[in-house]
Amino acid sequence: MPELPEVETIRATLSEHLVGKTFVKAEFIYPKILKNSDPETFSAAISGQTIRQMGRYGKYLFFILDRNTLISHLRMEGKFYLKPIDAVLEKHEHVVFHFTDGETLRYHDTRKFGTMELVPRGCEREAKGLCGMGLEPFDESFGGPYLQSMAKTSIRPVKSWLLDQTVISGLGNIYVNEVLFRCRLHPETPVRALETEDFARLAEASRAVLSKAIELGGTTIRTYYSSLGVTGRFQNELNVHDKKGEPCPLCATPIAKIQVGGRGTYYCPHCQPKKG
Repeated sequence: MPELPEVETIRATLSEHLVGKTFVKAEFIYPKILKNSDPETFSAAISGQTIRQMGRYGKYLFFILDRNTLISHLRMEGKFYLKPIDAVLEKHEHVVFHFTDGETLRYHDTRKFGTMELVPRGCEREAKGLCGMGLEPFDESFGGPYLQSMAKTSIRPVKSWLLDQTVISGLGNIYVNEVLFRCRLHPETPVRALETEDFARLAEASRAVLSKAIELGGTTIRTYYSSLGVTGRFQNELNVHDKKGEPCPLCATPIAKIQVGGRGTYYCPHCQPKKG
């Protein structure tokens, strides 16, 4: 699934190509992707509106128009492609946006898990799924004290807690594995066993890992690649994720894989001892 760095890469890439384009209409081959409107009403609403900027919060993309914002969540497989109007409609292209310059933006989603929603401009954080989200690691208020305040007396494993989007927005499975390795924390350590310095390290590592991943365009693993052919290089920087059996870069102990909350979890048994 695209995580915050991948979505940020997509946002930046689409911004270069889409800002200034004006919609003519939208065609929904698979209407269930649209969540708060019917295709006809949606198409009529965006017709004549220009994309003024591309935004993002967590893993949500914002197409900010004149009067509205189109919110897109890519889920597992969602991708956008810019194509000529006469390009053949390919399998799994479920939405086609038409622009006044004759180009189209195609939404491709193999699993059909992605969603789209149109809201009034400026009301993005009030949309369902966004209103209860936690801070991003890049927010000025994000830090050890914030994480400690969110922890309260949670008995959840720290891995599951960090994946909770109401705690941190945009931190997904790959990056949580890397953050925990940097902090030398076992993924099954109960949150209530964490100390003040642990929360400080988690905040710092979350920001550092995501910043590096954004710099390198995200992580290309399995089916992920960003729109318009841009691929990430952060997979070359991974310490533990997807490296079961390989030597730890710090101590050479074989990396282990377990399941935490149903998610594949990689860690070093020596460098990340469990506590609590």
